[in-house]
Amino acid sequence: MPQLPATPYPADVRARLDADAKEVIARYPESRSALLPLLHLVQSEEGYVSRTGMAFCAETLGLTTAEVTAVATFYSMYRRKPSGDYQVGVCTNTLCAVMGGDAIFDTLKEHLGVGNSETTEDGKVTLEHIECNAACDFAPVVMVNWEFFDNQTPESATQLVDDLIAGRTVEPTRGAPICSYKETARILAGFPDERPGAVEASGGAGPASLVGLRLSRGEALPKARVVAPRDGRPKDGGPHDPSPSEHLSSHDAPQQTSASDPEHPAGPAAEEGE
Repeated sequence: MPQLPATPYPADVRARLDADAKEVIARYPESRSALLPLLHLVQSEEGYVSRTGMAFCAETLGLTTAEVTAVATFYSMYRRKPSGDYQVGVCTNTLCAVMGGDAIFDTLKEHLGVGNSETTEDGKVTLEHIECNAACDFAPVVMVNWEFFDNQTPESATQLVDDLIAGRTVEPTRGAPICSYKETARILAGFPDERPGAVEASGGAGPASLVGLRLSRGEALPKARVVAPRDGRPKDGGPHDPSPSEHLSSHDAPQQTSASDPEHPAGPAAEEGE
């Protein structure tokens, strides 16, 4: 059935969004190029891209609602329904999955009592499985409002969501302190993060991601680390016990959470067709 026209924003909200949108559009030679940040802007208002938000973007940029909808439904960062204050994404792409991402995701679903892309009853956490976060050196990776939590286990991820729900402070492995999803959306729209120290805390790639770059520059690297294989048999020199400052990749200390563990060999359990 045809839908009724989207409900307009209240006058005060519309005036505020109009002012912000004008600032965003001024950054681009063509106004329609501002669609992506404007979608983040309306998402910062309601926590998702509503029909009202898409109608606002279309009217402001002189586009059709079909053109705006096509973009809003293409990118996964734009939510199409109300979601939680914290978007908890578990990478289940290949490397994170075999390093324990699948186990983390299953644990959190059971612990929170929600499925994929569902939100807890208190509106705090939306859980979802996500594709590669380009942080394979630190697999398995969990993200909260797009900030990295590296080298996770089912236990650490469970503690993480419990802390978020309880309102306790959580610190990402790399990046700025955690803020609400609406606040994150406004930052993604191109507005400055006004929180003291937040910009300075933002980080880039971790040390494990930069080894190849350092080798290409001919820089000397620390002595090779020796770690124990998954079967627990020590190699020469015994396993490496990293200091907290090293922030090593989970590949240096594999987690016994993956279905690829030697105790759970991969491969078909039966011939094809059986």
